[in-house]
Formats: sequence, structure tokens, C-alpha cells
Amino acid sequence: MMHYFHRQVQLWGEETQRSLQDKKIAVIGCGGLGSSLAFALGSSGIGEIHLVDFDEVSTHNIHRQIAFKVGDEGKNKAAVNAKIIQERSPYVKVVAHECDFNGFKEKKIKVDLIIDATDNLPVRGEINLYAKSVNTPWIYGSVEAFNGQVCFFDKASFNDVFKITQKTPAGIAAPIVMHIASLQANLALRFLAGLSVKKDFLYYLFFNQEGEFVTQKFSLPTA
Repeated sequence: MMHYFHRQVQLWGEETQRSLQDKKIAVIGCGGLGSSLAFALGSSGIGEIHLVDFDEVSTHNIHRQIAFKVGDEGKNKAAVNAKIIQERSPYVKVVAHECDFNGFKEKKIKVDLIIDATDNLPVRGEINLYAKSVNTPWIYGSVEAFNGQVCFFDKASFNDVFKITQKTPAGIAAPIVMHIASLQANLALRFLAGLSVKKDFLYYLFFNQEGEFVTQKFSLPTA
């Protein structure tokens, strides 16, 4: 196993790498963000990964949702991502849940971390309320156009910070999806490995009118 994870072992040692085998995470949504998260975390050595999505692959998904290829249309997104993880790493147990978030909640599966990879505010609000109820941290991520946001929620409440509406992104550039998912994955892996993570801190990334890439940071209220 340590040969498979050689580069990570060089980073944090064998003991930390073995500790990841005892960790469990849930990824809610297996489309754009979820596909990239599956690639980034599926071969990291996390012991158990639960993938949740009721949706099926459509042709318009494929250009920005990297797990899918032409010919996958009609297949469940969680199942396709689970298959990819299983093919890439023999050291992870991956479970595909072909249901929505409410269906997953009813299964009462205990995890160490929840990662949001959805595409709408109401479900993120539900994730936040559920995470609070089971005392589990979660990582938020969203994308629109060339912009994105990431936050590790611990004490702060998503529902208090964001206005919950049915708004969905008008358009999305494929690379920003992968970039935001990568940031979410890095936060997740640092947390699970016992490294420091800045919690309840919102990162907003965007290109300004001159094409400059800008990152803004906001501390969120925790009481």
C-alpha cells in the first residue's frame, strides 16, 4: 500500500497515510464538482467514500464533468464515479447511493466529513442543517461563469450567511469547476490527515474586468 501512496507518504509519513484508512466521507452530488472530487480524493487513501446523486448523465454534462464520456448518457452519476474510483484504487471502499440528499440522510450513515458538490442553494441549506444536527463539518463549493467559492463550515451556518433561493448558474466554464473541486479536495485531505485548516472562512475567486485572477477572503460569523 505504501508504494501506491509513495508521494503522499513522502509528504506526511506512513502513520498519517494509514490513519486515512479509518476515515469516512460523503460527497453530495456527482456532477461537475463531484466528478473532480472523485478523481482527487478517490485515490488518496480515504477508507470509505459515499457518493450521492439521483441524476443520470446527459450529453451537456460531459464537457465539464470529467468522470463522464460519450456513451455514459443515461447512467447514474454516482455509480459511474464509484466505478472509476474502484478501478483506480484498491484501498478504498466506495458506495454509490442512487438517491437525493434526503434519501441519503435517512440511511443515518456516520461520516467524518461531508463535501457539497451540488448545484443549488436549497440543498446546501439542507446539508448545513443536517451537518449541524450530527455535529459533522462540511465543505461548501460553488461555481458560476469564471467564478467560484469555497468554505470549510464548522461553527458558522450557511443558512445565516447566504440567502436561500432557487437560483441556478446561468453558465459555467469547465476549468473553474475543476479548480474549485481541487480546493475542496485539498481542504478535505488536510483535515482528514490532521493538518491545520482555516475553518469558517469563505474564499471567493474570480476574474476581474481586466482578466486578473483575484482571491478574496471573508471571516464568517460563528455565533
